[in-house]
Amino acid sequence: MITIIGGGIGGLTTALAFEKHGIDYHIFEKAPSLKTAGAGIWLAPNALQVLDWLGILDKIAEKGNTIDRISVTNQDLSPLSDTHQGFVVDTFGFSTIAIHRAELQEILLKSIPKHKITLGKAFHKFEKATPQKIKVIFEDNSSTVTDTLIGADGIHSKIRKQLFPKSKIRYSGQTCWRGVADIKIDSDFEHRGIEMWGNQIRFGISRISDQKVYWFAVVTSKPNQKDNTTHLKNKLLEIFSKFHPIVHQLISNTMNDKIIRGDINDITPLQQWHTDTICLIGDACHSATPDMGQGGAQAIEDAYYLSHFINNEENTEIAFSKFQKKRYSKVNTIVKLSRRTEKIAH
Repeated sequence: MITIIGGGIGGLTTALAFEKHGIDYHIFEKAPSLKTAGAGIWLAPNALQVLDWLGILDKIAEKGNTIDRISVTNQDLSPLSDTHQGFVVDTFGFSTIAIHRAELQEILLKSIPKHKITLGKAFHKFEKATPQKIKVIFEDNSSTVTDTLIGADGIHSKIRKQLFPKSKIRYSGQTCWRGVADIKIDSDFEHRGIEMWGNQIRFGISRISDQKVYWFAVVTSKPNQKDNTTHLKNKLLEIFSKFHPIVHQLISNTMNDKIIRGDINDITPLQQWHTDTICLIGDACHSATPDMGQGGAQAIEDAYYLSHFINNEENTEIAFSKFQKKRYSKVNTIVKLSRRTEKIAH
């Protein structure tokens, strides 16, 4: 039995990959519900290849929106970089899909047998039950015994903190507001992903369904700042007042309680992702800033490779070692490139 801690994109995709291989598993997620998590996410072709293999790409394409053109522009929408994605489709078979995170999580969740996931169960710690077994203890003092433990519990992973107590989260110096505007966007923006760069601030746009547009706004900031929600829209409108009018339109058409603020962090790259029969995946071991748009995609890739190595190896420790060897260089390159992009943009 493999126990997965975390019901985010990485944990759910790993579970679905295990399901495809016939690997025995159970997921535990601390949230009582996964219905309203997050805002938007871009799924690049590398992620779509895995989701196609898992048999759920049609559902994702139905709920999301294809991005055929990606633009980096000045604040007035004059282009710095403007790329049509035909060559990407020719090379990889897919373009990018923008989708609401909640829609993606719901598709993943519905693809997993209900008896194999437990919600409202927060991880506390692990300990040895026997030389071959791990005891997983939850915050309500209940526990389970497992052969293998997968930490898919995100950048603030409790499993990572216990495995590698010297690991460090790095604050990027940026904070980000994310929102979804209930609006039908002009046809020029329908299948286009845009990031506007102003005076050390950024604003991104992508349509995620027929009348929903995901946006994000990034500024440099001290960490752990709080917003006065009553004046939040006015604050954002003032910060981005010199940007193209579409920015004003999107912020104005987003409900206050649908605007989410979060500091942008990453993890100082770890030398090791696993110990014995415990392994980290996704943001728990290689979280990057979102500047490359690859955070979710790399967790999805992790699920693909981890499931294959576990399926093909009798020894779990060898499977984990091969998994890290396969993934380590790529994900750490993405962490470094994301940091570099963040510095250029700000």
